Amino acid sequence: MYRIIYGFLYLASLLPMRILYGISDLSYLFIYYISRYRRKVVSSNLLQAFPDKTKNERNGIAKKFYRNFCDSFMETIKLISADEEFIKKHFYGDFSVFTYLYQKGKKCQIHSSHNFNWEYANLGIPLNIPHTLLTVYMPIANKHLDRIFKKFRSKTGAVLLPATDMRHAILSHRNTTYSLALVADQNPGDPGNAMWFNFLGKPAPFVKAPESGARRGNIPVVFCHFLKEKRGYYQVHFKLAFEEPKETKAGEITGTYVRYLEEVIRKHPEVWLWSHRRWKWDWKEEYGEIRN
Repeated sequence: MYRIIYGFLYLASLLPMRILYGISDLSYLFIYYISRYRRKVVSSNLLQAFPDKTKNERNGIAKKFYRNFCDSFMETIKLISADEEFIKKHFYGDFSVFTYLYQKGKKCQIHSSHNFNWEYANLGIPLNIPHTLLTVYMPIANKHLDRIFKKFRSKTGAVLLPATDMRHAILSHRNTTYSLALVADQNPGDPGNAMWFNFLGKPAPFVKAPESGARRGNIPVVFCHFLKEKRGYYQVHFKLAFEEPKETKAGEITGTYVRYLEEVIRKHPEVWLWSHRRWKWDWKEEYGEIRN
């Protein structure tokens, strides 16, 4: 079954991008207007984040989001057969912060978000930095799809660490100079074991692990986001946020990232994953303070 699925997807990936984008356009019409995939979640999230915008303005953002959502799916299929030249052409930016840290013998953490197109980033970053890229990923329940995703996600050098066993998986890399890619806006499984911040106007929990790991190991933190310059072309932006995390206060790294993420979302709302239920948990007093 694996060979059948992989063979089909590989053949599909050989199609020119104009055909894949044509399929994306048809998919958008179906998902947005007919199946209405997660339309209520997206609308609710946009209302929470942009209460001052008109309904038409929020609908405009939603339509752009769904177009990007469909594009990212087709682009991911293309990556199955895409070579390094294609990836570098379509994903680019200034990677000098990693050279700076590597020359000082420092590993780092990359704090990113559910920002299109993260699959391009996972393949493009290893081609442009001296560090080994360690990427934390959530295993897919279907073992055949999980095998396919692991195969193409690692083809440019990224080492995949399952989120379900990350502590054990990273042990063999602890003495190497790596860059650890973390989706820092991931919704925590346990809202009681999280840091709560006002995020786009409403309390939301953020996982503790990225900050605690950085502070404990004094691992520099680099913030990251991608911008869609035009269809199929992404520019990545990096910011060295904390070079000496051990000198920070509890919550400072996460709080600074939350403000960074808010700024990116407000400027470029169409590239964030609005179908992701960022506010699925309601704050309770026993969860502790809400940080601003």
